[in-house]
Amino acid sequence: MLVRHLSYFVTLARERHFARAAQLCNVTQSTLSAALRKLEEDLQVALVVRNQRFVGLTVEGEHLLAWARQILIDYDSLREDLSGLRTGLKGTLRLGVVPAAMGAVGFLSTRFREAHPDASIEIRSLSSREIQKGLDGFEIEAGLTYLENEPLERVRRVPLYHERYILAMRADHPLAAEARVSWVQASCQRLCLLSEEMQNRRILDGLADAFGVVLRPTVVSNSFLGVCAHLREGGFVSIVPHTFRHLFGGTDALAMRDFAEATPRQTIGLVFTDRDPLPPMASALLRATLNFRLEDTPAWMAALPSP
Repeated sequence: MLVRHLSYFVTLARERHFARAAQLCNVTQSTLSAALRKLEEDLQVALVVRNQRFVGLTVEGEHLLAWARQILIDYDSLREDLSGLRTGLKGTLRLGVVPAAMGAVGFLSTRFREAHPDASIEIRSLSSREIQKGLDGFEIEAGLTYLENEPLERVRRVPLYHERYILAMRADHPLAAEARVSWVQASCQRLCLLSEEMQNRRILDGLADAFGVVLRPTVVSNSFLGVCAHLREGGFVSIVPHTFRHLFGGTDALAMRDFAEATPRQTIGLVFTDRDPLPPMASALLRATLNFRLEDTPAWMAALPSP
């Protein structure tokens, strides 16, 4: 069995079309078909349901697909690992980040790049559920997400910091004159929050319920960029992670106030697939962040309010 035969099979399963799969594999259709027949002979099972065109995979083919994807990832990881020993780590780290943690991702990417200057980073804004799917499907090497609330499965976790919540608004909003605000005050405002498929929103709804209020946002968005746009216009306010203070603390147009009530915090950290060994990019990120806590960095501490 050759690795390239598995690659042809995975491509065909994804494209569901012989001609397109052959084109993407840079081979003729007859070469692709011959490789698949050889794969079936080696495994002694039928993998593809055929007539004049691709119909689908057999039950055995579906099982092989899961194995083939993992084998190809391991093969690529092996090549990257051996190459990295000679020339240093190259390639791309694919990192999934929940929107609420985007304010912290710059600290991680800077630390990673200091250790591996020839590597690049691709950051994807994903929900926690999409991060789970991305790790399971080998589409990302790591995720930055909530560790304790709705925890992911089959992952190893590295805590980085604790998320707490503040109220953000325009500097000319009436609540900007307050030293602190209550959850009751916040719930009575024209709110713009993340949409309900985002874990941050589900956390906020749970906290509001604990304080005896209900959050009824006028506008919802699956991006904090959409939230920020509404904070600048229309008198909206939003309950946001305290990392907003680090990102926008120097913006005169926005005001951010702490809540008067003691509010539970959520642990944010990195998650990696629970495999050994880890892919080289994931392993490099893990090494770069071991014993590293964002809350201990001077820049992070400067973003926090005085006691």
